Amino acid sequence: MSEAPSKLRLDKWLWQARFFKTRSLAAKVIGGGLRVNGQSIAKPAFAVGPGDVLTFAQGRDVRVIRILALGERRGPAPEAQALYADLDPPKARVPDPSLPVAEAGGRPTKRDRRIMDRQRDRLE
Repeated sequence: MSEAPSKLRLDKWLWQARFFKTRSLAAKVIGGGLRVNGQSIAKPAFAVGPGDVLTFAQGRDVRVIRILALGERRGPAPEAQALYADLDPPKARVPDPSLPVAEAGGRPTKRDRRIMDRQRDRLE
């Protein structure tokens, strides 16, 4: 039997832990700015192992993750969640009270839609 590796490529680990749908998306995030143990990393081939702390942006959230184990494959979600500990779980999003809300009566009007689009662009 082969022994489990003590280190694994960062992009491969992020993909196996199901943070990103593809390895190329993981590599793009790594190139855009990811920290391992407080040190900025720009290469997807950087080797990580159990005990390392990762800090990276995922969508609008900043994730802080401690690696607990290295995976052998990209398995189901419960198996992937066993690979890490979330040190700063994402908070539930509270809707912004300044954004217009469609009435319960149906779809927003064209004017309402334009207002929502303008405010969404202002937030991003």
